[in-house]
Amino acid sequence: MTNDLTNTDLAPVAGAQKNWTSFNFFTLWIGLSVQIPTYMMASSLIEGGMSWLQALITIFLGNLIVLVPMILNGHVGVKYGIPFPVFTRASFGILGSNIPALLRAFVACGWFGIQTWIGGTAVYTLVLLFWPDAAHIPGEILGVGFMPFVCFMIFWLMNIFFVWKGLNSIKWLETLSAPFLILGGIALLYWAYQNAEGLHKVFQTASKFENNAEFYPYFFAALTGIIGFWATLSLNIPDFTRYAKDQKAQIYGQALGLPTTMTFFAFIGVVVTSATLAIYGEAIWDPIVLIQKFDNPLIVVLSVITVVLATLTTNVAANVVSPANDFSNLAPRHISFKTGGLITGILGILMMPWKLLADPTGYIFTWLIGYSALLGPIAGIILMDYYIIRRTNLNLKDLYKREGAYTYWRGYNPKAIAALVLGVLPNIPGFLVQIKVLSMGSAFEFLVPLYHYAWFIGLFISAITYGVMMTSEKEALIEKPAFA
Repeated sequence: MTNDLTNTDLAPVAGAQKNWTSFNFFTLWIGLSVQIPTYMMASSLIEGGMSWLQALITIFLGNLIVLVPMILNGHVGVKYGIPFPVFTRASFGILGSNIPALLRAFVACGWFGIQTWIGGTAVYTLVLLFWPDAAHIPGEILGVGFMPFVCFMIFWLMNIFFVWKGLNSIKWLETLSAPFLILGGIALLYWAYQNAEGLHKVFQTASKFENNAEFYPYFFAALTGIIGFWATLSLNIPDFTRYAKDQKAQIYGQALGLPTTMTFFAFIGVVVTSATLAIYGEAIWDPIVLIQKFDNPLIVVLSVITVVLATLTTNVAANVVSPANDFSNLAPRHISFKTGGLITGILGILMMPWKLLADPTGYIFTWLIGYSALLGPIAGIILMDYYIIRRTNLNLKDLYKREGAYTYWRGYNPKAIAALVLGVLPNIPGFLVQIKVLSMGSAFEFLVPLYHYAWFIGLFISAITYGVMMTSEKEALIEKPAFA
């Protein structure tokens, strides 16, 4: 295979390396799902006005929907052993693949920063427990207090350690941490049960929406945000399924792991946040703030360790593996998986994640829905290309050649790029209104409501337009053998 388009990290996985079982994918999803942003999402839905049942149903539906592209995209990883950026070479072109890869990488850098900030906040809570005067250390870095920033960097280094050790260390971390994370979640549920004097008060939390006209706009926006939560990994899941023993391993492992663990931990978030209403008279949607209210130092320490471990397992798997491969795809000769991971870590700092988490509205409506408007169209294009246009047949050797089946026009497929742009365009006015660049009185006001359905709209528009534009080339594209 041609050399400047591959390295040891981008090359197809084969043989003994393909050893992930259904259990490994199940534990991967435990590590991914048991995290603070899952908890924060469920809690922020309640703070936004939903009842506990409405919030839970919304989260379940969102995860059920995103499971479909997760399994579909996972197929190519198992069949060909290739990572996400190499997969996108088939539809976007040998060089054009850098467009979806870098868009995915950019989102991952933001997520890496968010998770690292959460983990750093947990470390800071632990520091304050043993050294209260640390809160009074003067100075700021990037608009953040000196000591919170130091704790942020400590957790950052913990993440980089596992990146440097490689993917096998991440697999080991996920498997080892899974039982501890489940027990931590159950313990939090027990705390809510004890302190809210039973769960009957928790389940009395009523919806603040007076009618369907108020509820449904919020519901669909929230549903899109929840899909956006894993729209990232639904694209780059081949980065993991390329190590699966067979298709059954990734299908069963993901089907059992994603909906169950996400719904279970979301349920914990719903119950605990509802319990804080009964206990403290306010909905505390940030678990770090809740931990700081605990009186028993031992419980605080165990809670912080759980938060740190949950955040670490998610961060290294969901927010480093993909961008590390994506940046490597940009210049395979010069950027390895480790270097790509380090680039991710640096960009995660520069994106100042503490601003993304300033309030739940910004978290769901700006961050989650905003990037789903970019990733939905990518999903539509690669799924249309792989299943409809090519009928799952790829020319593996040509994926690593500058001159071959995926050269298109100078390495770019203009039709894929055009479909991507068409899928994103309808969601731009709504995003600009959300970040207050445009006002509701603008000429594009009629497009603003579409933003609440950003992922769906982007996926369908891009898939259909790409499929129509590529129809004339369809037969020529599928006539070559899969492994030619």
